[in-house]
Amino acid sequence: MKDIKNKGFLKNEKTNTFTANIITVNGILSASQQKCIGEAAQLFGNGRIKLSTSFTIEVHGIAYKNVDAFLDYIGKEGLETGGVGPRIRPVVSCIGNECRFGLGDTLGLSDEIHKRIYNKYKNIDLPHRFKIAIGGCPNDCAKINLCEVAILAQQIPYFKEDMCKGCSKCSIEKLCPMNACKLEDKKLNQDKTICNNCGRCIDKCHFDAMKKKLEGYKIFIGGKGGKIKTDAIALNKIFTSKEEIIELIEKIILFYMQNGQPKERFAKTIERIGFKKVEDILLSE
Repeated sequence: MKDIKNKGFLKNEKTNTFTANIITVNGILSASQQKCIGEAAQLFGNGRIKLSTSFTIEVHGIAYKNVDAFLDYIGKEGLETGGVGPRIRPVVSCIGNECRFGLGDTLGLSDEIHKRIYNKYKNIDLPHRFKIAIGGCPNDCAKINLCEVAILAQQIPYFKEDMCKGCSKCSIEKLCPMNACKLEDKKLNQDKTICNNCGRCIDKCHFDAMKKKLEGYKIFIGGKGGKIKTDAIALNKIFTSKEEIIELIEKIILFYMQNGQPKERFAKTIERIGFKKVEDILLSE
């Protein structure tokens, strides 16, 4: 039974059938892939297809004897099953800069992580499940804070005080959704402890007082869903390239493999070792 679960099939309770968990990249499928899944559901399952919260496609009612035939059939369109058990899960991402609030190419980054991290570690057992999610802005449509690795696009503004004219109707004050920028005594004040780097204020000042300082991603670690939820904690660095993000994710997975105890979520591993020590190790050369 473990062998079939490792292939991405879960036993349906009170029946002798299984649900296949088909992997997608960012939840995107071609028309021919969608047609193939529909045909496979009719031929080998009960015709039911369900979308999961992790952007996988679930095909229900597959008999054990039909598992290999099902895999061969969807394999014609480059599809595979997986993403269950104590292993790395498919990367979840919002649409990033295809949205008007998007601050980065989250779909491109997700594709790269899928190719270079998910495909490399998908068949390797970890202490527990391991989720990676990417959000394109602080609106957090992908609900990334409950994942082992959460990546959030950032555009960090730079307030040039000497350029501020203290306009009575300040465009930056009006735009800021966090109320981090306020006009006081005919001068704009920026509270960086409130600013969430949403980037909406950048280049919106008529006198160029608010410009872009840095564009990149903030990475959080140790989020966990379940009965007792744990929010992921941000590492003290902004990552500006795909290469250093992918390098860090691989470092995190290897650290978890070496230090996580059996059936221990990554959040518990961090809690046991101490966040500061884990951060120092992950950010070291």
